[in-house]
Amino acid sequence: MSRYLLANWKSHKTLREAETWLEKFCDLRRNSGPRVIVAPAMPFLVPLRQIMDRLKITNLALAAQDLSPFPQGSYTGAVAAPMISEFADYAIVGHSERRRYFHETHQEIANKVSEAVAAGLKPILCVDLPYARQQLAAINEDDFAELIIGYGPVSAAGMDFPQALDEAGKAIAEIRTMAPDQPIFYGGSINGENAAAYMNLAGVSGLMIGSASLDPEGFAAIGAGLIVA
Repeated sequence: MSRYLLANWKSHKTLREAETWLEKFCDLRRNSGPRVIVAPAMPFLVPLRQIMDRLKITNLALAAQDLSPFPQGSYTGAVAAPMISEFADYAIVGHSERRRYFHETHQEIANKVSEAVAAGLKPILCVDLPYARQQLAAINEDDFAELIIGYGPVSAAGMDFPQALDEAGKAIAEIRTMAPDQPIFYGGSINGENAAAYMNLAGVSGLMIGSASLDPEGFAAIGAGLIVA
């Protein structure tokens, strides 16, 4: 089974900081180990992709942190999926922060999934309990097979208190009954000390890492630790 590490930078880093991170991380990382996905701020997808292409960086992909629920057209300020797909391979949709702060509905998120799939992007659909069943039910049947599921307890988002391992394991198992064939990423206060334990939970294919991904040395160490583990 393929394993993944997703670095979600959220609203952090200037362009220069993002470029420096990428260059330093690529000097530190090992070619073996989990596939790495970096989700920078939207304006940085193009310059980071250019660096990756120039340096011929492999086993590393980019993800958009969000995208428009609409196709290309008269939607001022929106970034449509086809505008992203040339530079990224994945798109995060439905993150708990988007649902909370931007009041995104299940249907809006389902539309984003459809737009991503149509443009050739792999959607990473974030769900939470106890609402995962409704969140997944909104997804178009034809799009469901393309999903990666991202689960993170809302209580652990941006905090320093990860969900207890047994509780996380039960949640993953419950989501697996709803999406038996989709990869599941776990996120929520993951760091170098606990990453291996959460990656080794039954049914987990990858980890979504927020604050601990902002430092390239620390993030590379997490990946190296998973190889050892």
